[in-house]
Amino acid sequence: MKKSRHLKKTVQSALVQIKEKNYDAELLARGIPKEKIRHYGFAFEEKNVLIGS
Repeated sequence: MKKSRHLKKTVQSALVQIKEKNYDAELLARGIPKEKIRHYGFAFEEKNVLIGS
């Protein structure tokens, strides 16, 4: 698998995990509006980094 494809897949997996594990629940409970919360997935491989939202 190409590095870029692998990094994209990893970023997508991170974003799915954020949603499934409800990581923003505490922020929402503190009254922070959902539209103010950003979700980012990070993938690292050697010196390559990909950040996706």
